[in-house]
Amino acid sequence: MENTIDTINWGATWGTAAGIVLLLILSAFFSGSETALTAASRAKLRTQADKGSAGASRALAVTEDNERLIGSVLLGNNIVNILSASLATALFTTLFGQQGVAIATLVMTALVLVFAEVLPKTYAITNPESAASRVAPAIAIVIRVFSPIVSAVRAFVRVVLGLFGVDTDPDSNIMSAHEEIMGAIALGHTEGNVEKEDRDRLLGALDLADRFVEEIMLHRSGIEMVNVDSAPAAILDQSLASRHTRLPVYRDEPENIIGVLHSKDLLRAIDRLVRGQDGGIDAVERLDVTQVMMEPYFIPETTTLDDQMRQFLRRHTHFALVVDEYGALQGLITLEDILEEIVGEITDEYDHPEEPELLPEADGSYLIDGAMTIRDLNRATDWGLPDDEANTVAGLVIHEAQTIPTKGQVFSFHGFRFEVASREANRITMLRIRPLR
Repeated sequence: MENTIDTINWGATWGTAAGIVLLLILSAFFSGSETALTAASRAKLRTQADKGSAGASRALAVTEDNERLIGSVLLGNNIVNILSASLATALFTTLFGQQGVAIATLVMTALVLVFAEVLPKTYAITNPESAASRVAPAIAIVIRVFSPIVSAVRAFVRVVLGLFGVDTDPDSNIMSAHEEIMGAIALGHTEGNVEKEDRDRLLGALDLADRFVEEIMLHRSGIEMVNVDSAPAAILDQSLASRHTRLPVYRDEPENIIGVLHSKDLLRAIDRLVRGQDGGIDAVERLDVTQVMMEPYFIPETTTLDDQMRQFLRRHTHFALVVDEYGALQGLITLEDILEEIVGEITDEYDHPEEPELLPEADGSYLIDGAMTIRDLNRATDWGLPDDEANTVAGLVIHEAQTIPTKGQVFSFHGFRFEVASREANRITMLRIRPLR
């Protein structure tokens, strides 16, 4: 028989209603805390903690064990939600009889959705670091209280999942800080918050540890060298005509590098000969390059760019010769080459004119120098051609074709169409590349 107004205990009713409101507030607290603590940037919290924020320091400590944090918050949230729903059912059943169950379900769904879920989570996601700093002290107490229960639940869950062969190691799939930063930069560029140039510089700096000197070195075929047996005047002429300040010195054959000639050292040596005793222009013929050149600095081709940059800075030198595992010369690399991987092409008044900007032709294709590195092409066009198997565009085509193509041959792979535009001997000099639509 339905209750009447006279039979209702209004004191208990108002007490139950107040309890429901309190439980909804606690549910909002748990929901908002979960969102704030999981969405807050640990980097920003660390910065605030370093500035003396006690709340940020507590938030960092709380989020150290995410599994225990989430378990405690979810346990607390479920307890208050279930309890509030039970009280609401009892309350509305008292007021409306059997119809109260349906009314309680509708009312509590609306109240929990709006005031215990959407509202607190919206605030928390809008101000995650600030909210995390405020709720961290209270959540730390909740974690301490619920810790035994949460630990037991975690152990049970791991046993159950283990029966199905699921790895429950919490650290197994956590990305490194390096990967997180790279992902954040790439996402920022996709969303329009990071400019392409800034993205390239930042990712270029982060990539140094994963790239090797053989990928960016100047190949030995392009190295300008000085023959130690050449006449002093010829060496002087070559140094003056060169746009480089450092030139490797070889004896008998180019593979036999015996030193590195620096133009400043050459200038000082000639100055001493010309201005010294028995000086004059003819004194240049007494120049001994072996007394002027520096010791060559050899490095293996498997050295990472990050390690090599550190070595350059430690040794106070900017020039190294790259050799393979057998000691054969492969190329050379400079500090400027490494810096260009970060900031882009660096030119001065002695460099060749800058390469023209890559522009698509009418059909959307690009005419590319075969010696252009895949990394530079990807940077210029925002493409994603792989550079795992080859460093240059021509090398990529040869790798995929498994042969040296002839002029006019066309290939399609990695979502692009490659046409060999020109070839000299066994070298692909020009390629026409177009994305496949």
